[in-house]
Amino acid sequence: MPFTLSSIMGNRQKLDGGAMFGHAPRALWERWAPPDEKNRIDLACRALLVDDGQRKILLETGIGAFFPPALRERYGVVEDRHVLLASLAERGLTPGDIDVVLLSHLHFDHAGGLLSAWEDGKAPRLLFDRATFIVGRAAWERAKHPHGRDQASFIPELPDLLEQSGRLEIVDHPEPTADAPMVLAPAQSVTLGSDWRLHVSYGHTPGLLLAEIQGTQGPVVFGGDLVPGRPWVHRSIHMGYDRYPELLLDEKIRLLDHLVQAGGRLFFTHDDACAMARITCDERGRFGSTHDQAALVEVQA
Repeated sequence: MPFTLSSIMGNRQKLDGGAMFGHAPRALWERWAPPDEKNRIDLACRALLVDDGQRKILLETGIGAFFPPALRERYGVVEDRHVLLASLAERGLTPGDIDVVLLSHLHFDHAGGLLSAWEDGKAPRLLFDRATFIVGRAAWERAKHPHGRDQASFIPELPDLLEQSGRLEIVDHPEPTADAPMVLAPAQSVTLGSDWRLHVSYGHTPGLLLAEIQGTQGPVVFGGDLVPGRPWVHRSIHMGYDRYPELLLDEKIRLLDHLVQAGGRLFFTHDDACAMARITCDERGRFGSTHDQAALVEVQA
């Protein structure tokens, strides 16, 4: 089945560079992402629109504009309008035109765009009123019962809104083991069907679902927060937000090896300047990227 890919920009963020690069020293990471006077770096919140000829499938929705002004400032959300909706409108689309929304997990910077923009005195509304919402079982349970360490990363009212929609699919999948920290294709979505392969990762947050699309030029994997941008392709680079960094490293190597062997590409949700790139590995086993694409406009997969 042919797929057409388009990158859809959402609201941008500015977050602390040290938090985004974990234990990497500033002298290293500032070459990739120059910080501002508050030590913050520029981050995209980019979604991927997949058109399979019959359906329009949106991979994530970015951070959106649901935060009130004080929290918008705290979390470095740049724009006060719902940029994702404006980006869809530029493609001639409304939220009602989206058939499926696949969520890698339910952290607010990946799922906040599901909600209407903040209005004083009004509760947020769930958008995409025709879409089926897909999330993995472990990510769903984490959002409903977060740990104290990551509780602030979730939107408390979102699980109830998704359940009340009557259009929620929760994908079951196995948990990682020592021999298989990330299983490459254990999960199947009834809604998406067998043309979609779902990777499962636990290093950033339990049950992260990363979709793989089989294209004519090799597979395309939505990197989510396992590999949020080109700097994080490097083996040792990870975020301070990751729950289990050692597990994440194992999972990342497994995924990148798979992409190198298959001649695949990785879609980046947080890279400020690059939407997709082909993954490489040199003779010393160092991963990298090439054929960077700043944006995708109806690109054949």
